[in-house]
Amino acid sequence: MPTMCEKIFATHVEEERVEAGMIVNAEVDAIMVHEMLGMRVIGAFNQIGVDKIQHPERILALFDHWIPANSIDVAIVQKESREFIKKHGISNFYDMREGICHQVMPEKGFVWPGALIVGTDSHTCTYGAFGAFSTGIGATDCAVLLAEGKLWFKIPETIKFDLQGKVPPLICGKDIMLRLISEIGVDGATYKAVEFKGEVASQLSIDDRMTICNMAIEMGGKAGMFEPDDKTMEWLKGRVQHPYTPVKSDPDANYEQVISIDISDLEPQVAKPHSPQNAVPASELSDVKVDQCFIGSCTNGRLSDLEIAAKILKGKTIHPDVRLIICPASKETYLEALKLGIIQTLIKAGAVVTHSTCGPCLGIFGMLAPGEVSLSASNRNFIGRQGSRDAFIYLASPATVAASAIVGHIQDPRKT
Repeated sequence: MPTMCEKIFATHVEEERVEAGMIVNAEVDAIMVHEMLGMRVIGAFNQIGVDKIQHPERILALFDHWIPANSIDVAIVQKESREFIKKHGISNFYDMREGICHQVMPEKGFVWPGALIVGTDSHTCTYGAFGAFSTGIGATDCAVLLAEGKLWFKIPETIKFDLQGKVPPLICGKDIMLRLISEIGVDGATYKAVEFKGEVASQLSIDDRMTICNMAIEMGGKAGMFEPDDKTMEWLKGRVQHPYTPVKSDPDANYEQVISIDISDLEPQVAKPHSPQNAVPASELSDVKVDQCFIGSCTNGRLSDLEIAAKILKGKTIHPDVRLIICPASKETYLEALKLGIIQTLIKAGAVVTHSTCGPCLGIFGMLAPGEVSLSASNRNFIGRQGSRDAFIYLASPATVAASAIVGHIQDPRKT
């Protein structure tokens, strides 16, 4: 019987029978483009030779990686993108004003259960937190989609993670996902849809579900997905302006693999350099001193991430040898954190709070010098990701990052 993935594709293609392994031409509900539009998509689109794009109303465009522009080349990319957006009547354009694409897309109602969504960024799989099938695409595929209104897909097999137990205190979605990646490896789910189910799924907040789906690509996944529930509908209320039909996998769905894990005793996790699969308990790394800590990105810059960091940092001071950079994921997140006093708490503790941007995640600013150590709540710790190729990046939850910023070394937040 069909999985969520297969059911979603069945509503977006003309074929009467849909199953994993088929190659189909599918109607896409929503498209996200950022700086990649001006860097590569426009050139590929112009080579096709058509005069207009199909369905400009389905596109959300913004800039988030290099904002404000940090070089003449970037300024040119953004200028050409603005001109293309205006020429083709893309009205849902937020320039650099709203924040990081994967937070802004659902905030603006471009994500809903049962939708088929693509974006010019590998972490587009984030939207599976809302019961959508969402995945990243390259510049050529995006150009073809803009020109034709449809795009080809190979329908993936599905792996199910059956998450059992009760989420322990101070364990975040990031801890769970690092544990799962260590279980399956960075290529264990290559070109697979990954469903996160079990009794733990309903316990998780939408923020935690977004974090987990965001990092499905870090295990090679084509998409990460949670079944929609009451939390999903409540979060989307007032954002999505049209009807939609949620889908769930059949009870006897045909999964390629089922992996069961009990997280009741899960400790805070930290992924060692230079791979997200190198996760171990934070308590095993207490001798690792940190130079820079980062909370933000499309993975962990949401309100609950800032909130837990502020709770840990309240009334405390960041270690004098540590730099803590915090980037709220969106303007909406930033304003809510201001209203709740979270930003003030973080700044009083010594954090540098910036605008909503991807910047430090991939070394646009806040770069590391040779030999420096970063503890980051982002999604990747590859060599050179945040500056020098001779630096070391560890990945952790916002709780672990905040606790470590206080003491100057990696710290289990339960001991703070």
